[in-house]
Amino acid sequence: MVDATPLLPGLSPVQGKAIVARFDGGRLSSEGGLLALREIERRLGVADRLAGCLTDPRAPERVEHRLAEIIRFRMLMIAGGYEDGNDADALRRDAMFKLALDRLPSDDELCSQSTISRLENLPDVRALLRLGRALIEQYCASFRQVPKRIILDVDDTFDRVHGAQQLRLFNAYHDDYGFQPIVVFDGEGRFVTALLRPGKRPGGHEIQRLSASSGWRDPEQLAQGRDPAARRQPLYRPGSPRLVPRQPGRLGARPGSQCGVAPPCRGAVNTG
Repeated sequence: MVDATPLLPGLSPVQGKAIVARFDGGRLSSEGGLLALREIERRLGVADRLAGCLTDPRAPERVEHRLAEIIRFRMLMIAGGYEDGNDADALRRDAMFKLALDRLPSDDELCSQSTISRLENLPDVRALLRLGRALIEQYCASFRQVPKRIILDVDDTFDRVHGAQQLRLFNAYHDDYGFQPIVVFDGEGRFVTALLRPGKRPGGHEIQRLSASSGWRDPEQLAQGRDPAARRQPLYRPGSPRLVPRQPGRLGARPGSQCGVAPPCRGAVNTG
C-alpha cells in the first residue's frame, strides 16, 4: 500500500525525542478565537438586531442564507482581520467560520462574496438610519440603571479606500482618497454609533444633524470632540430634546427605533 502522506525525513531529535512531521492533519484553521466571539455575539444579538432593520427582497422559498447569517459572517470576517469582502470566497469553507455560524465543517459552504456585496448595497437611506438607531439601542440596553450623565465623544477618522467607491474624496492632510466617518463613543470609550460620510472634515452642524436623526433626547448629555472644526461650532443647541427613560429603569432613543426585533437583554454591562 502506498502512503499518500509520507513522513518528512531528516529531522533531528531534540533531547532524545523524535520529531515527526506529517501532512495529514485534515481540515485545519487558525481562527479559533471566532468561537469566543460567537458566544459574545449570541449573547448580544447584534446580527439579529441589524437584520431586523432591513427588508429582504428575496423570495423566501429560495433563500439559502438569511440576512442575520450574512451579517454575522461579515462581522466575524472583520473581527478576524478580513475586512475585504473578497476573502469570503475562501473563508466560506473554513471550519471555524462554519462552526461560528452553527454549521458543521462538513456542511454546505457559507455565503459568497457576491452575496455579501448585495447585502452591503441593500440598505437605502431610511434603512441606514434604522441601523444607526439600532446600534444606539444596543448601547442603551447595556446599562442596568439609567445613568445620570452620558458624555459623548464625537470624532471623525480617515478611512482610506482602494477603489472608486462612492463618497470617496481626496484628503490633502492624509494625501490619499477615502471616507471620513463620524464615530461616537461615550466617556468610558464604549462604542455608540457611527456615520459613513465623504472624506472631508465635518463641522458642528453635521454633529447636530446626527444627534437629531439618531433619536437622542438629551438633558444630562455632554458632547465633546477632539476635532477643532467641531469645537468651533456648538454641538447641541439649548432646548434640544432630552434623553429620558422609555420604561422604568430603561434607557432608550425615540419610540419606534427598535426595528421590530425582540427587546434587548438586560444587564449586559454595568457602568454604575
